[in-house]
Amino acid sequence: MSSPSKRREMDLMKLMMSDYKVEMVNDGMQEFFVEFRGPTESIYQGGVWKVRVELPDAYPYKSPSIGFINKIYHPNVDEMSGSVCLDVINQTWSPMFDLVNVFEVFLPQLLLYPNPSDPLNGEAAALMMRDHPAYEQKVKGGLGYHPCRHLAAPCRVDIAIVGRLCTRAT
Repeated sequence: MSSPSKRREMDLMKLMMSDYKVEMVNDGMQEFFVEFRGPTESIYQGGVWKVRVELPDAYPYKSPSIGFINKIYHPNVDEMSGSVCLDVINQTWSPMFDLVNVFEVFLPQLLLYPNPSDPLNGEAAALMMRDHPAYEQKVKGGLGYHPCRHLAAPCRVDIAIVGRLCTRAT
């Protein structure tokens, strides 16, 4: 077993031992779903999302692709594809990071501190900057939408999850 394969296996086991619900897509360890809960004391508290993780062959030297399967209203998440605009994943990934970092640090930080100046969801970014109470209301209103409350539940699986850079022409 090669070093990246061992690391992939170790990181996945560490994630599973951290009490995350993980559903493998197939027998390989490169694609799986993780149940992610919104951070406590945030406007996303109470939300439960199914997050698709795809590990490239070069993981951990290359970042995983991360995307939300069920809807989340956030300036840095594309509402249609679920793609995540997260610099630490897309641009500054390091082999020092692991999958637990993604779910215990990076994604919670993304939800706690959105960056409306570089959005994937322009409507959410504009609403957040223009009328923050209305933005919070819309986020909280979407928390009841949980087709994937349990990983075995059917979900929108036709979504293309990409780990692209988030800066784009508008």
